[in-house]
Parts: sequence; C-alpha cells; structure tokens
Amino acid sequence: MIKIICIGKLKEKYWQDSCEEYRKRLEKYTKLEIVELADEKSDDEKVCLIKEKERIEKVLNPKDYLITLEIDGNQVDSLTLAQKLDRLQTQNSTITFLIGGSHGIHEEIKKLANEHLSFSKLTFPHQLFRLLLLEQLYRSYKIINHEKYHK
Repeated sequence: MIKIICIGKLKEKYWQDSCEEYRKRLEKYTKLEIVELADEKSDDEKVCLIKEKERIEKVLNPKDYLITLEIDGNQVDSLTLAQKLDRLQTQNSTITFLIGGSHGIHEEIKKLANEHLSFSKLTFPHQLFRLLLLEQLYRSYKIINHEKYHK
C-alpha cells in the first residue's frame, strides 16, 4: 500500500480532478491512501513546523517505510524510483510519502524517515508536487509491470 501524507489541501477543482485521475490509474496496481492535513496559518515558521509536526505524528505509523520529500533529498530517475518501489513493496506493507508544508518538514520528522527524496532542486507549489508524485508513482508501476507508458 502507498500512503501519501500532505500538508495542505487541494482547493482548486483542476488539481482535485488531475490527482483523482492518477488515483484511479494507481488503483489497478496498489491500494492508495491520501491523508490531507491542515497547514498552519502563522507568520512564525517555528510555530508552523511544530503544529504541522504534531499533526503528522498523529497519522504516522512507525511500521511504515517513510520517505520524506525534500529539496535536499536524494535525486533519482524514474527507472531507479520504480526499482526502489518494487523492492520496498516486497519488504514493507505500507510505503508512506510525506509532502511537507510551505516551511518544509520539522527536523524531528525528518529523523524518523527511512529515506529523503527530492524530485528537483526547484521549488514547486504543493498542489503541483502532489500531482507530480502521483504521476511518478503511476509511471513506476507501469515500469515494474513492463507496460507501455514510460519512454
């Protein structure tokens, strides 16, 4: 099973529709759970990180394989991600991806992670990044199953 924990909600319908399309596509390959947590509305970065950390801790399962998505994480290509996902799903019942809030992810949560992954050194809006993650997961399953999609 894949679980995606996201700080922030998809507000615009076009983001919701796009993510829903990939959710439907992924259902052929794996169970998918998306957990949306409220982002903290404060000008104080430390307060935001602490409040979001508390929300994340409530939905984290210590048995899950946790991958934080961070700008400073390790970068991989799509084939490597597919191979990693294929290996991890045989060893773990749930692989959890965490997309942090606008201030990132609290250091204590980062320490809990099994891996830190980056899609780019660029900064993306959280709604777009969720869609990118879903698309890459779908691409990974197509690669794993030797199905035409990845070029």
